[in-house]
Amino acid sequence: MARYNPRAMTNTPSSESSRQLLRHTLATLAYRGGKAFRGAPADFSAFQVASGTRTPGQILAHIGDLLDWALSQAQGTEAWRESPPRSWDEDVARFFVSLGALDAYLASSDSPGASTEKLFQGAIADSFTHVGQISMLRLLAGSPVRAENYSRADVVAGRVSSEQTPPKREF
Repeated sequence: MARYNPRAMTNTPSSESSRQLLRHTLATLAYRGGKAFRGAPADFSAFQVASGTRTPGQILAHIGDLLDWALSQAQGTEAWRESPPRSWDEDVARFFVSLGALDAYLASSDSPGASTEKLFQGAIADSFTHVGQISMLRLLAGSPVRAENYSRADVVAGRVSSEQTPPKREF
């Protein structure tokens, strides 16, 4: 029986298709993040389930840091900066601005300084984890995010702003 050898794979995605898939992933993050952030209670940013745990505001600021880090990696100038939380609305706006900047870079003809796989497995995957945490904290704070069939959501590569198509059917 032959052993799995990833280097021997001949059907690897092209750089362009990898970038398009990553752009669709960013649009998915915009859709899901926007849904988790919209309608949060006024005091939600400071909600804390236990001593020593991050607040939603701290998590959201961290997501902004992750997206800025991913852009710096894509540009070949990797830099990590940790930002303190601002107001909920300011950090939500930062989320979408950072997503937009990363998406614009991936849409450009500039050569990425990091592979799309590395960008995905690091900052992007981590951002999805944190959006999930915020959704769970919304539930614990008494303001749950309504579920939906996300495979039917109108997610389009390049649509990474707060302006998203409303859900088709929530439950």
